[in-house]
Amino acid sequence: MNYVIRPDTDLSDATGLRLKPLLTEIKGKPISPSDAEYEEARTLANNNWDHRPALIIRVADARDVALTLLFAQKEGVEIAVRSGGHSTCGHGSCPGGIVIDLRDLNALEFAQDQSWAWAGAGLTAGEVTAEVEQRKLIIGFGDAATVGIGGLTLGGGIGYMVRKHGLTIDSVLAFEVVTAAGEVLIADADNHPDLFWALRGGGGNFGVVTRFKYRLNPLPAFTGGPLILPVTPETLTGFVAAAEAAPDELSTIAMVMPAPPMPFLPPEIVGKTVLMGMMAFAGPTDQAEKALAPFRALAKPIADLVGPAPYSSMYMPDDPMLHQSVSIRTTFMDKVTTAQAENMLELIEDSEAPLRMIQVRVMGGAAARIAPEATAFAHRQRKIMTVFLAIDSPETLARNEEWVSRCLKELGDNALGAYVNFLADEGAQRIRHAYPEATWNRLRQIKHRYDPDNIFRLNQNIPPAV
Repeated sequence: MNYVIRPDTDLSDATGLRLKPLLTEIKGKPISPSDAEYEEARTLANNNWDHRPALIIRVADARDVALTLLFAQKEGVEIAVRSGGHSTCGHGSCPGGIVIDLRDLNALEFAQDQSWAWAGAGLTAGEVTAEVEQRKLIIGFGDAATVGIGGLTLGGGIGYMVRKHGLTIDSVLAFEVVTAAGEVLIADADNHPDLFWALRGGGGNFGVVTRFKYRLNPLPAFTGGPLILPVTPETLTGFVAAAEAAPDELSTIAMVMPAPPMPFLPPEIVGKTVLMGMMAFAGPTDQAEKALAPFRALAKPIADLVGPAPYSSMYMPDDPMLHQSVSIRTTFMDKVTTAQAENMLELIEDSEAPLRMIQVRVMGGAAARIAPEATAFAHRQRKIMTVFLAIDSPETLARNEEWVSRCLKELGDNALGAYVNFLADEGAQRIRHAYPEATWNRLRQIKHRYDPDNIFRLNQNIPPAV
């Protein structure tokens, strides 16, 4: 059963008779199109979409989520679930339906021995990081502070701790999740282990996760920051080789991109293609310097801001008032040859987007030491994840979509798979590339068990087994 708004369902008035039973019971805040805060509440991080939901509910707890889910199913209304609002397909909202907005679920509760913490699904990566790093602890999230921990974690989570501590899901000990039936469950290794497996990489297909229980990893010392190098095919392939040979304590993101207007860059460099390496070393400073030496030897750095710093300094600046259109594609690679590096540099020059990049993320380390079948993220043996990204005004969206699609066509290999969190609206077959056959079939069986009517379908959707 696919849920759509019935013609006789009017949710535009939050005082309507149909809504009164729900609004009487929930503790959270309903926001309708007539409310002053509606425009801000409905806005997503990316300007690709302009959804106008009939109702947004800023839920206060898991019970609010359950009540809203049951109401939506009874009335035949489509639902969307929002954490940070950064979905690459705009799935954090929907036209004419109900948005379950998790942003007020922002509690962070630490164990007495600080070995773990429960984090509300409305928190962002930056908010959690700011709290845990004060305790010399860390959870490996992504590379942007404003991204919500919800979608990031459920898809896997590939960031600056991928080689030291694995994916974000590798630090998850339990989920608090509301199912389509309105049940509030704790899924962990002992309770609902099938659901626990699926939530670690299967996205938002199986319920609304309201809290995450994370293991807290020690981070007594950290060295990081950007290392900006002149880019040639040899520099890029050398960077990848050095990242693969580096100790697990060092994770990197190499970005081939036009140099941004940053105060530490010479004016004549701005706009020219460079290699910006984001370097993240979890360990003592002397060991960091040794690990970084091969990268600094690749070429004379244009700028070198790598040094002891808070982990949170790794997050790129993000202007909350800047809502532009984003085009993105992703693929896994097992190597970057000189010919492929040359192709990457040619592709960067062929785009007109002022902010465009090709990211090369070397994986391995802790993430690769977990068996592929242990979680729904099954691409642990892939050596490299590559991302093609263009950010510009909405008027240039079609042009940028063509460019990222061409990047994927020239450099991608569907047989190697794809990272579900960076998939765009590329069709059902592309979602299949995110999951090997055995993983896909198991996910469909679990989907049938917990969401047989596909209530949770605004995501990279995994249909329930028949």
